[in-house]
This record gives sequence, C-alpha cells and structure tokens, in this order.
Amino acid sequence: MRSQDSDALPISIRGVTKTYGAVHALDDVSLEVKSGEFITLLGPSGSGKTTLLMVIAGFTRPDCGSLKFGEREVIRTPPHLRDLGMTFQSYALFPHMSVAGNVAYPLKLRKLQKAEIAERVEKALETVQLGGYGDRRITQLSGGQKQRVALARSIVFEPRILLMDEPLSALDKKLRDQMQIELRHLHEKLGMTTVYVTHDQREALTMSDRIAVVNKGRIMQLASPRELYERPANRFVADFIGDSTFLPVERSGEQVSYGGMPLKFVQAPPDTPTLALMVRPERIVLSSEGPREGANNFAATAVEVVYQGDSYLLHARLDDGTLIALRGGVRGASLSALPNVGDKVTLTLAPEDTVLIDGSEA
Repeated sequence: MRSQDSDALPISIRGVTKTYGAVHALDDVSLEVKSGEFITLLGPSGSGKTTLLMVIAGFTRPDCGSLKFGEREVIRTPPHLRDLGMTFQSYALFPHMSVAGNVAYPLKLRKLQKAEIAERVEKALETVQLGGYGDRRITQLSGGQKQRVALARSIVFEPRILLMDEPLSALDKKLRDQMQIELRHLHEKLGMTTVYVTHDQREALTMSDRIAVVNKGRIMQLASPRELYERPANRFVADFIGDSTFLPVERSGEQVSYGGMPLKFVQAPPDTPTLALMVRPERIVLSSEGPREGANNFAATAVEVVYQGDSYLLHARLDDGTLIALRGGVRGASLSALPNVGDKVTLTLAPEDTVLIDGSEA
C-alpha cells in the first residue's frame, strides 16, 4: 500500500458551475486540495457537496470550469481514466462474489497477473483489518465489515486520489465513531489525497485536515476544524457547526454592545454591516458569585436543568427574552449547586470566548 511519502496528487477546482434549470447546484466553485490532504465537503442535503464530488469523480459534467489533478486537466476525462478510488454510501459490493473477488475487481479490470492480484488483495484486506476474510461471502459480513471491504476495493490499486461519499451513514453510532478514527488512521498511513462528503458536522471535525462548508452551491468557508468551530465566517457556518445562540449587537466605532452593555473581546469583529455575538454552550459559565470583573456578564433566569450523565445542560432566559444554553461537567456535588427553575442567575463569558461574527443569513 502507498505510504505518506507517496506521490499523492493535489486537486485544483476553478470556477466550476453546474445548473439544473434555474437551480445552481454549483455556483462558481473554486477549491484547492493539497497533496495528501484529507478534506471534507460538509453541508445540509441539497447544498451541492455531492454534486461537487461527482464532478471530481467524472460522473457529473459541469457547465463550465476547470478541474486539474496535479497539472493534468481532467474536466473532460471519463471516470474510468481518472485513476481514483471511490467508496459509496451503499457500499456497491457484488453479493455474488467473495470478499477477495470484490477487492480484486479493479485489478482484474487493469489486467494484472493473478499472483500480483492475490498479493495486493491480501495487503489491502490487512490494511483495513480484514486479513483472512478473503473467502467469505458478502452476505456473511456485518455493516462495518462491508464498509471495510468497500474501502479495500477502493485502495487496492493504489490510487493517488480517494473520494468518499457518506461511507459511514448506514452504520450505527458506536460503529460509526469507531470507523471515523480508523479511517483517519488509514489516511495517515496511506497518504492519499482524500475528499470526503458528509452532512455530519462531528464526523467532519473528527476526521478532516480542512473542512469546506457548502451551502446553496457555494463554499461558505474553508478552514481547519478548530478555526471553523471557533471562528466561523458567518452565521450559517456558526449555526451548522456545533450548537450556538446568536445575540444581536450594536456597533459604534470600535465599541460593540449588547443591550446597552459594552462587550469585552479579544478578536476584532469582522467589518460587516450586521454583527452577532455567537455563544457556545460550553464557553459560557454559570457564576455562583455574581458578576465577574473582566468578563461579560449576563443576567438570566433558570428555565430548565437537564442531566446528561457526564454533563448537564442549563437553559436560561436572558432579560430580553432570549433563551440561552449552558453546558457544564458533572463533578461531585456540582449538580446540587445548580439553580432551581425560576432562580435568578449570572452567566459570564470570557473576552477570549466572546466571538463576534457576520450576523447576516448567508
């Protein structure tokens, strides 16, 4: 199998547009994927992320634009000549073939010798932790094992680019979480340039080097998981990645205020007509000592306390009527110290956690 020192190819997408009647499935999309990078296309259903993947794969012909693998223009190259591996949501395995037969299929199409095919198939199965499973029938496998077979088939011919279309969506949560880590480790081992499609933001955050958030056929933001979560470019990204409450704020010169209260912040706000304060549940703190000096303090009333095992979720209503959520860890007697419904509370937000974003609905 290919290693991290491989000649994985970069992908360059320039001005790609695809319309269906009046609908822009892709609207002048440009994206640069680095050699050996794991990049995820993340967005809601109908956002255009799968259409973009199908353009890269060659199954969808865009109306215009450029697509290069390395220095080679491939926009008109048919799928079978693009030399890339692909796994699908449905696995697309042949039920009448054995595990080894499925994995060997791409190699037979390339007319390799039987001995080399057998060697490569066994290596691919060992890579996905299915060594010794070659003689089994597809119908004898679990969902997770079928996904591994599909993955082995997509990497057995050592492609320089790997495309993955929601490959874990059919798995249960526990197996899905396990496979996310396995896929990440496999990518680190093989070093293939990987483009992954999902609508699951936690999956994207777990696996990716960078994430491209897609909506209405456009890329809203391209960034590392941490930057995307902590510094979203606009309200759509902030709302799609994680849980947030958005508070309207006013700007006067360099001062930004919420409800007449000047806010303390570290990161300069974006230069946009509309601003909003993004509040993440895990960043806001319940203060038992009242307002804290140097922090942004919010008066609120406790509405509901939800116990969630390793954490609790406190819903509180601010004085202007906005419902806000706070998440805290459960340690010792911390639950007994929580307020009762109807209690007046103070919520605090540190300046470094005070994130002002473009408040427009992108």
